[in-house]
Amino acid sequence: MRTHATAQLVGGRPRQCDATAVVAAPTGARAYALLDGVGTSTTVARWTRGAAHHVAARAARLQHAGAGLRAAYAHYATRTLPADPWAEVPYAAAVVAVTAPGRPLTIAWCGDARAYLWTPAGLLRLTSDHNLRRTRPPYGRKNVLTSCLGATDTDDDLQAAHGHPAVESVTRGPTGQDRLLLMSDGAYEPIEESTLDLEDFIPGALEDVPGGIVEAAVEMWGEDADNATALVADLWY
Repeated sequence: MRTHATAQLVGGRPRQCDATAVVAAPTGARAYALLDGVGTSTTVARWTRGAAHHVAARAARLQHAGAGLRAAYAHYATRTLPADPWAEVPYAAAVVAVTAPGRPLTIAWCGDARAYLWTPAGLLRLTSDHNLRRTRPPYGRKNVLTSCLGATDTDDDLQAAHGHPAVESVTRGPTGQDRLLLMSDGAYEPIEESTLDLEDFIPGALEDVPGGIVEAAVEMWGEDADNATALVADLWY
């Protein structure tokens, strides 16, 4: 039985720089990752696709979203930078969720990609954006990230400057059957700023849900639409 589905639209951008990856480990752990690349170049698009698989593989192997994303953050923080100071260095907002037998759901993020959980109690947002709107409300710019994959800032650096670590994580206990949503800002932001309710898009056949979300997001912003990506997974505990 199919347990997850994804959908992407380019929007008004020249290419798709979001990426998703799902990796299952021999232990039965499964990791779902979504990355939102910063920029629109072929370099960013290619790097983000590889980084999404790297994040998901680390998280599945470690059976924990926070441990996996922290390992990936440390890996990319030590990458060799181009000698050319004008060369583009890719970065991405990232969110990852991990299910593992006998363990609670874990979610981790850096940047403003989001995770939501649709439960019998309703729709819960599990993440809190790493951007200036969060750290300098109410006028901080939401499109300026305070943490992202590929950066070199330490937890101490970011705690001092913005009041949060490089990677944050949360744990959710089982509630039965839940529906997980991972979304880039190009998917959730147009809906959030409209009169529509994200929760109205979530019921229905799994394979139809992410497409409905990204289509609505791009339609609402038209030629100004960002890349829009949604990953939806049905979780059984």
